[in-house]
Amino acid sequence: MPGLNRVQIIGRLGKDPLEKTTRKGTKFTVFTVAVDRQWKGKDGVVHKEADWFNVEVWGRLGEICFEYLIKGRLVFLEGRLRTDRYEKDGEVKYFTKVIARQMQMLDYQSKDDKEPANIELEEKNIEEE
Repeated sequence: MPGLNRVQIIGRLGKDPLEKTTRKGTKFTVFTVAVDRQWKGKDGVVHKEADWFNVEVWGRLGEICFEYLIKGRLVFLEGRLRTDRYEKDGEVKYFTKVIARQMQMLDYQSKDDKEPANIELEEKNIEEE
């Protein structure tokens, strides 16, 4: 049976993106995105929470994210989930992140900005472990 691993989120960057480099010299970009949600409880009080997602972007799209995204920017991301496993102090820990393959900036773009309005690049298996 075929499988499907796809995630789409719209949210705001929690911090400016960081550019990282693997041991082999491949660059990639990481950042966090907060997705707000709100609901009204039975008592009529409006509750607000944010779900935080760790995002990793490779290749040219990663370079574009590093260059144009800043804290607070509203973005649409599409990609897949990946869970890494590591051991710390003898305890196994899991870390789930979004490997983005498409990004679109959603907030207002001024006339002076020379940034791409919609970026869609396919991930080409360049991520390293």
